[in-house]
Amino acid sequence: MAPNRDSASRAVSAAGSPAPTQFPSSNSPNPNTISIKGFKITTQKLPILKAGPIEDMTNKLGIAPPEMIFGDNFVTIEHQSSGWGITFNAFDALDRVDKTGQKMLKVAYSKEWQSSRENMHEGIKEVVKPFDWSYSTDYKGTLHPTSRPFEKCSNQIPIELLKRPDPILFFDDVILYEDELADNGITMLSCKIRVMPSRLLLLARFFMRLDNVLFRLRDTRVYIDFESGEVIREYQSKELEYEKVRQSLASTREDVPAVMRDPNRLSGILPLVEKSLEHVVLGS
Repeated sequence: MAPNRDSASRAVSAAGSPAPTQFPSSNSPNPNTISIKGFKITTQKLPILKAGPIEDMTNKLGIAPPEMIFGDNFVTIEHQSSGWGITFNAFDALDRVDKTGQKMLKVAYSKEWQSSRENMHEGIKEVVKPFDWSYSTDYKGTLHPTSRPFEKCSNQIPIELLKRPDPILFFDDVILYEDELADNGITMLSCKIRVMPSRLLLLARFFMRLDNVLFRLRDTRVYIDFESGEVIREYQSKELEYEKVRQSLASTREDVPAVMRDPNRLSGILPLVEKSLEHVVLGS
């Protein structure tokens, strides 16, 4: 079942703070969905928000949103018998962006970025305030209000099982937001999910490339074993200076510009700076 405004207002985020009340909306008449082994997976992909919803989101977030904000998009996983569920959406992810300016990348591009936002939102007062204009987020999803919480664990996601050539029953790739950082790079958050007969894997990936400054990758993986009912959530944060990445690729035969635009390739290059593992076992 797609999240609605009432359920969202009662939801609790993965970080423990209340979830917002109005994003995303369930506007799609036919969201993509599959039910399997007691789980229901729903995705929604709608166009970029229009001016009115963007202004509403801006006022509620307290920061200017990215250039391309897909505020009605989401991915939801629900375990129907236990009431456990988790949703990934743009508003909650952006609400995790630093709004104090303390983590803001202090580089020459920041003034150019701020100028571009002032022009874009001329009709909205006090939009451009100090905040992390790279839209870096540590978002791990929004737990539904009836959900049993995650607990720390040492259980790893079974990569070997995921490498098996099992049939893919359901797949979707949902973008939540994107910004070109005043033509000085890219920042984006997307969510991919694939469902196999015995398990599923979700990857929520934040990727930032700030040209001549920094690469940043933050991945949240949610793995579910349908037979055991175990849900494992893994969070990884990786980053490295732009020039160090370029130098590490210079001696290879690879297409360096192409690799520097490919988060899948960069994931094997950027060093790990943070990792956490959590799980929850759902009853029948």
